[in-house]
Amino acid sequence: MSDKPEMENDLRSEYDLKILSVRKFGPERKSFGKTIIRLEPDVAEVFPNADAVNEALRFLIRVVQDNQFSALARQLHSSSEGADKSP
Repeated sequence: MSDKPEMENDLRSEYDLKILSVRKFGPERKSFGKTIIRLEPDVAEVFPNADAVNEALRFLIRVVQDNQFSALARQLHSSSEGADKSP
């Protein structure tokens, strides 16, 4: 005989739990529409959670976009200066 007390069944009779499926883990698990990205251990040590990773990446995106805009502006400015000078 078991020492565990028997569990009470508080579920209503209209709940049919037979249709539930068990979530799978590992390679056979479906992604459920989310992309999972595995971080290398040294990178994962720096970020406490997914929000921190996303915040850092968004910051990096803004920096790159700002630098691309600045480079384009400098290029346009230098080409317009060359157009002002006539031979």
